[in-house]
Amino acid sequence: MPADKITIPLPDDWHLHLRDEAMLAAVLSATTRDFGRAIVMPNLKPPVTTAAAAAAYRERIRALLPADSAFEPLMTCYLTDNIDPADLRAGAAAGVFTAAKLYPAGATTNADAGVTALSKLHRVFDCMQEIGLPLLIHGEVTHQSVDVFDREAVFVDQHLAPLRREFPALKIVLEHVTTREGVQFVAEASGPTAATITPHHLMINRNAMFERGIRPHMYCLPVAKREVHRQALRAAAVSGNPRFFLGTDSAPHLRTEKEHDCGCAGVFNAPTALACYAQVFAEEGRLDRLEGFASRFGAAFYGLPVHERTVTLEKVEESTGATDWPTPLGPVRTFVPSTGLQWRRLPAA
Repeated sequence: MPADKITIPLPDDWHLHLRDEAMLAAVLSATTRDFGRAIVMPNLKPPVTTAAAAAAYRERIRALLPADSAFEPLMTCYLTDNIDPADLRAGAAAGVFTAAKLYPAGATTNADAGVTALSKLHRVFDCMQEIGLPLLIHGEVTHQSVDVFDREAVFVDQHLAPLRREFPALKIVLEHVTTREGVQFVAEASGPTAATITPHHLMINRNAMFERGIRPHMYCLPVAKREVHRQALRAAAVSGNPRFFLGTDSAPHLRTEKEHDCGCAGVFNAPTALACYAQVFAEEGRLDRLEGFASRFGAAFYGLPVHERTVTLEKVEESTGATDWPTPLGPVRTFVPSTGLQWRRLPAA
């Protein structure tokens, strides 16, 4: 296989923020160009906590798609302390809910209504385990006593490991894994366990937020960690282990909201994600394993078919830098590492 070009089945994005209204309309095409399906996050204002709200959100997304688009938004339920298992069950049976998302209260953008204690959701987890509905977890503790760089490792040890033991058949995804501890847990856990890995966590460590000053567009939650953790993520991504698959966590915020005295957490990478992944796999000498990570492993975990359509990526001579994605509300900065990006997705034939 040439080291500078690859064709793979159309990938899916198993962790995506599309927002709503004008922002949704502005950024949707960045995902639909490169992905066949996407797990859509429910942390809107107000959050998507019922099947009816999820169905309505799905229709707003579909209404913005071109008539010939085959893109499929896969909807999620935002779990709260008071979520109704019956509605969750009914939403899954109706094909509205593909998964449910657990945000620890206050962990990230629009997570104020999140779960305050996992013990409050045991009936919900029992229901999800019974019907095979995956639990998607933002795996961080939020106690101020825990260093921000340690919050994922502490969550894995204190909460995720016990949850895995107590609900052995529950399908669990540790989303946007960022640590060596998280990778090790997912690789060794019993039961149906997986993790998504973002392009930015594969390409930057925490130094990127402080490169010759404050770099707000490199700030996300969970935050990028030390280099040893980035290397663990890269090893997991290219390992061929089907428990690790693509999830961009693309999260658009206006530049004015990022470049602020209290800037928002989130990296908008949808326009560049596939090129970033290709560059990482090429750098690791494992371009042949990109297809599994991007196109096959996630589909298998969710019990969905691999797409027949394909995409082609190629290496280019000149590096490209970050650009602004226009929206009616103002520009959104797209993610590119400071060293530049040397891969691109070729236009469809």
